[in-house]
Amino acid sequence: MTGNLPRSVDDLRREGVLDLAGGQLTTIPESLGHMALLEELDLDRNQLVSLPASIGQMANLKSLSLYNNRLASLPDSVWRLTDLQILNLAENRFSFLPEGIGNLTELRMLDLGHNELAFLPEAIGNLQNLSFLYASNNRLTSLPGSLWDLDGLLYLNITDNQLSSLPDAVGNLARLIELRLYNNQLSSLPDSLGRLSKLRELHLMDNKLMSLPEALGGLKNLRKLILQGNQLTSLPESLGELANLTDLDLRNNSLEALPDSLGKLAHLRHLDLRANKLVNLPCGLGELTNLEKLDLRWNKRLILPDWVRLLEERGCTVFV
Repeated sequence: MTGNLPRSVDDLRREGVLDLAGGQLTTIPESLGHMALLEELDLDRNQLVSLPASIGQMANLKSLSLYNNRLASLPDSVWRLTDLQILNLAENRFSFLPEGIGNLTELRMLDLGHNELAFLPEAIGNLQNLSFLYASNNRLTSLPGSLWDLDGLLYLNITDNQLSSLPDAVGNLARLIELRLYNNQLSSLPDSLGRLSKLRELHLMDNKLMSLPEALGGLKNLRKLILQGNQLTSLPESLGELANLTDLDLRNNSLEALPDSLGKLAHLRHLDLRANKLVNLPCGLGELTNLEKLDLRWNKRLILPDWVRLLEERGCTVFV
């Protein structure tokens, strides 16, 4: 199909939704713009390399999904769709986004993942209603300062990029619940990260972190802390203040010891310590009554304490 819309378009138009996903479309006719009352347009998984300028006439459009096409640019008219709440541009060929994206001030969700973006426009800071931002699997080495003004963000995913640092302004994202930064080049974290008091998940695996700031202890609502595949040699005592932590993944680091304070993590269920350089374990770990799994494999010099057997007897899975 090369731009011929299916016979069911009239029915779909009456419902305010047009689903053309997976239709092998290579072009879209200008007549699409005549559907002025359309609210949702799904063009996912086609072979589109361009969109007609008439798309900008869809003044009522609230959701535009273009996932998995061959798009490298959009017509300028798209940036006039000021009622848009959802814009999915993932898995295309974008290397550049114009400042016009800042006109879409009603956006709640923006997915830019799996493209070729080397930077994000400063105008992204205009998207003050944004709750979900995906920018994974691009070529980002830095982020615009305006991004940290998006204090309504709940979810931020910038995984699989080339970020080497985070600014102090990351602490401005006061409503953030989930932060995904894995597979970057981060060598340190700012103290301001500890101000994210609503954060529940922090994913930092496969970076170059050698230490963590004491300020992380301020993340009182954190449930998951994933630090696999870094270069950590020690941990701050403040980790013991993460009273709601359930999952702590420290595998594939260079830890030689753990802070005694980990014994205060009363809600911890999963603790992964594989492939470190541990010799001893804090006695307090044996008193974690909610611990369901403890993985100690590939710590060649580890002296196994007696309390490990007691953990197993009460039903905790222990791998050594």
